[in-house]
Amino acid sequence: MAKKIKPHKDKELEDLIQAIFEEHKERYGYRRITIELRARGYKVNHKRVLRIMRQLGLQCLKFTNRSRRYNSYKGPVGKVAKNKINRRFVTPHPLQKLVTDITEFKCLNNEKLY
Repeated sequence: MAKKIKPHKDKELEDLIQAIFEEHKERYGYRRITIELRARGYKVNHKRVLRIMRQLGLQCLKFTNRSRRYNSYKGPVGKVAKNKINRRFVTPHPLQKLVTDITEFKCLNNEKLY
């Protein structure tokens, strides 16, 4: 008895997954590719996409948590006042130097009030 040769049912899906993966410069994993396939009208499970990607040897390596670090630095923001007291708080005259903490309020148009 000869085995029946079954037609490859995932061939179209494999080609589409390969195309999406290359279209997004190998930055999409199986989750994002599943979302992209659903947006294009295919009803597909994420496990099936993962299995096909493993068979094809597709793996997202360019866009991982190791490749990008969190950095909240936005450059110099606001104006820095000159240090006129230079930590010399003692004076011979009373009420000559008065200092306080500064409270900052953000207003419209990125303006600040102190």
